[in-house]
Amino acid sequence: MKVAIHQPQYFPYPGFFHKLSISDIFVIMDDVQYDKRFTNRNSIISPGGPLWLTVPINKKQKFEPNNLVEINNDMPWRELHWKRIQLSYNNSKFFNLYKDYFKELYERRWTMLFDLDLETLRQVISWLGLRVEIVRESSLGLESQSTQRLVDVCKTVGAETYVAGGGSKNYLEERKFETSKLKIEYQNYVPVTYPQHLSKNFVPNLSIIDLLANTGKEAISLIRGELSTPLLSS
Repeated sequence: MKVAIHQPQYFPYPGFFHKLSISDIFVIMDDVQYDKRFTNRNSIISPGGPLWLTVPINKKQKFEPNNLVEINNDMPWRELHWKRIQLSYNNSKFFNLYKDYFKELYERRWTMLFDLDLETLRQVISWLGLRVEIVRESSLGLESQSTQRLVDVCKTVGAETYVAGGGSKNYLEERKFETSKLKIEYQNYVPVTYPQHLSKNFVPNLSIIDLLANTGKEAISLIRGELSTPLLSS
């Protein structure tokens, strides 16, 4: 049993889903402090180049746990995101497969950022055909911190292996996993290039939206490294 543990993100980059593709359980960190880097934003390609899609939050809650952060709906972010996504991907080869979902998504009023992140995460997992169980970390009743918290998550969900991001080698206390007889599997994700509708030079690590719109059902094979180049068949 392998477990991935990660902060929620807004339409994350493909590497996020690569980690889920090699895991049995995904523990989503809904009860840790909000991280402004990707929890409420990600980037796509617009006709003018890479562009951030940012969900505005109530700034007074920026130090709160993820599950308590509210969206600032005084700003017309839903209309803006839908407009930018349409402008960027309406003419891409596979956007028609996902267009209705995006339209409905941005017609709904969202109050909590975590609810939006979880809903979109589940939908992308479905599109990619991944079989991974999602567990909210808050349901585990843990109070430990840092590496010990990761160890305790593994124990609580019954996992033998923790799937870690490649960059975590710099700070992960491996000894704590060894003491608990747990294995660490470091993710080895290398972005595979694919034709991007609005860019002649490949831009890596954009939101999963870009990969889906440009490669459709081949997205998961690209994420797993099973194709060197997409076939782009409809």
